Amino acid sequence: MLSGMDEVFRALADPTRRSLLDELFREDGQTLRALEERHQMTRFGVMKHLRQLEEAGLVVARRRGREKLHFLNPVPIRLVHDRWVSKYAEPWAAALSGLKSTLEADMEKVFEIYIRTTPERLWAAITDSEMRSKYNFGNGVSSDWTPGSHFEMTNPKAPGVLGEGENLEVDPPRRLVQSMVALWSEDVKAEGTSRVTWEIEPIAEDSCRLTVTHDQLREGANAELYGGWPMILSGLKTLLETGEQLTTPGSLMYA
Repeated sequence: MLSGMDEVFRALADPTRRSLLDELFREDGQTLRALEERHQMTRFGVMKHLRQLEEAGLVVARRRGREKLHFLNPVPIRLVHDRWVSKYAEPWAAALSGLKSTLEADMEKVFEIYIRTTPERLWAAITDSEMRSKYNFGNGVSSDWTPGSHFEMTNPKAPGVLGEGENLEVDPPRRLVQSMVALWSEDVKAEGTSRVTWEIEPIAEDSCRLTVTHDQLREGANAELYGGWPMILSGLKTLLETGEQLTTPGSLMYA
């Protein structure tokens, strides 16, 4: 049985699958028909490659009405980066990651990760301020976590409130939907309100799939709003599975 990292490398080894990822990098959230039109292969061939990319966690499929859209999921690549690249080339990799976020135009972002934990522990890590601060760049989140309630994101090393919003849906330990207004700089303040949806799905007695969808972003929105998710989710996985904190560019922000 292949490990998650093995599946990622096997998926990336095929040039056709890399081409599909390149196409989703160019324009995220595409249908099977759109991807088929851009590749010289049958519909069945595209479906086969997409299935392998989904199994490796590199692509996430989401239904929107009658259509099924495919999104590039950068989290597994970020995990490879954190394991082997960051020690040697973090400044260069971080710069390239920022460039990727700037170039992406589609303003619905979907991130997926598998974590060896229970839904209850995962929900606690999302809603407990102290735990949240350990993987969310040192930022804690305070709220009473009831539908319609307010939440605030703060950091003891930064002045004022860094972000705030409303808990639109609260269904522990399965689903949390929040509006969000970023306040950590004048640039992000100007972006207004976006939405973040956390969805927890148990896969086995000891594992969960976490999907984070960040949408209602304007086209061309500041990449600071969504570019940090791969680092946050990688840190969350590391914390729950090992008890250790993951060092990322974001975690060093207020160090």
